[in-house]
Order: sequence, then structure tokens, then C-alpha cells
Amino acid sequence: MPKLAANLSLMFTEWDFLDRFQAASEAGFRHVEYQFPYAFQKEAIAAKARAAGLEIVLHNIPSGDATKGDRGIACLPGRTAEFRAGVGLAIDFALAVKCPRLNCLAGLVPDGAAMEPYRATLVENLRFAARELKKAGLALMIEPINTRSVPGFFLNGSAQAVALLDDVGEDNAFIQYDLFHMQIMEGDLAKTIERLLPRIGHIQIADVPARHEPGSGEINFGFMLGEIDRLGYTGAIGCEYLPANGTLNGLAWAGPYLKA
Repeated sequence: MPKLAANLSLMFTEWDFLDRFQAASEAGFRHVEYQFPYAFQKEAIAAKARAAGLEIVLHNIPSGDATKGDRGIACLPGRTAEFRAGVGLAIDFALAVKCPRLNCLAGLVPDGAAMEPYRATLVENLRFAARELKKAGLALMIEPINTRSVPGFFLNGSAQAVALLDDVGEDNAFIQYDLFHMQIMEGDLAKTIERLLPRIGHIQIADVPARHEPGSGEINFGFMLGEIDRLGYTGAIGCEYLPANGTLNGLAWAGPYLKA
């Protein structure tokens, strides 16, 4: 049975962040993830998760300043020192809250720019991050993101992700496969997951086109969740979606999985 993880950056936003852990637990979740925890004390997050009986499964490495347009800095030449400092901070948080994996957002490439310097920088930074994470017993994720939602994002396809991981060459680096992004960019979700399962370290879900809860759009999640289970994926599945009409009002789809 799939293990669902509530994404506390997008779900349960009716509560303050630190109160979302208990709210998720009371809704039936036993696993959670979130995007960026760095505005909060890691000890406070750990305490809230522990009190709620929750396992934290994922958060992101710092990705620059979103207010200035950053959507990751790992591919950006000239910001390597900033990226590496962020890796250290992310590891500190992960160890404090017992989170086993960290996601790295590649970043944006300006229109018309030559791609090779960005790719070379990304490979170098991912190799550094994977090695640092391995020392701490953690796994690194890289996430392809669709270019409709985030125009100019460097990493936007599963084959591209595999090629990057091959060049990085570290055995604790994997794909974070988000069905929302990959349905928009590629489709053929079930066969792609089957083919790439050994390279996938984490799965996330949201429906297309509006990134709302499963059942609100075009993806057949009854089939997909069953297929992911059948294929032998044993990790948590992150619910990284925007509730259309309140978190609790949109959880009917998840009821059978949360009860199980």
C-alpha cells in the first residue's frame, strides 16, 4: 500500500508551519515532507515531528533567493560557494530532524545562453553534494521540473536526469520523479517509472493541469498508485499539491491509503 507524505509547504497551510505536523498526523498521515525549513529552528521542527509521530522524508537544499527569481542555484556559474554552503546547512537540518534525503533544484538558464557551462557547473556541484551527503548517510535527489510552470528551468526531463546522474557517478544520487511535472513534459508515466525505478529515489504527486489534489485533473491516480506499488517502490509518495478548497476538504482521495 502506498505510503503518503503530506507536503507541509503546500498542504495544511490553514495552520502555522510548526502546527502543521500535528494537523497532518490527526488527518492520518505518518510521513511528511516540506520544501525549505530554514526560517525555523531545526530543533523545533524535530520536536514537532516527534510529538506528532511523523517521519520526515524529504526537504530541499537551499535554492537561492526566490524573491529575486532564483529557482535553484546548482547550475549557476559563479555561485558555487553559495551552493556548497547551502549543502552544509541542509545536511545539518536533515540530521537534526532525521530526514534521509535532500532534493537539489538545478536553477534557471537565461534565454539564449550556451548550455554547457551550466551543465558543467551542475555536474560538479551535484558530485560535491552527493559526496557530502554520503558522509552523513543521506541520499541526494535531482528533480526534473516542467517548463510550463517554470520557464527556463535547466532540468526538465527524465532522460536528461539519467544522463546527469551518469556523469555525476555517485551511488547515492537519484531522480525525484514528480508525476505532475513529468505528465506535462513526457507522459507515459507508468512505463517510465517501471524503466527508471532503480534510478528513482523519491516520488511526488499532484494532478494536471492545475496542480491540485489527485482526482481533480487528467491523471488516473487509482491506477498509478497501484502500479507504483506493484512495481515494488517502497518509499513515501510526497503529496506536493495545492489543495483546491482547503486541505481537509480535499483528502477524500487519500482516505483508503491513510487508513491502511
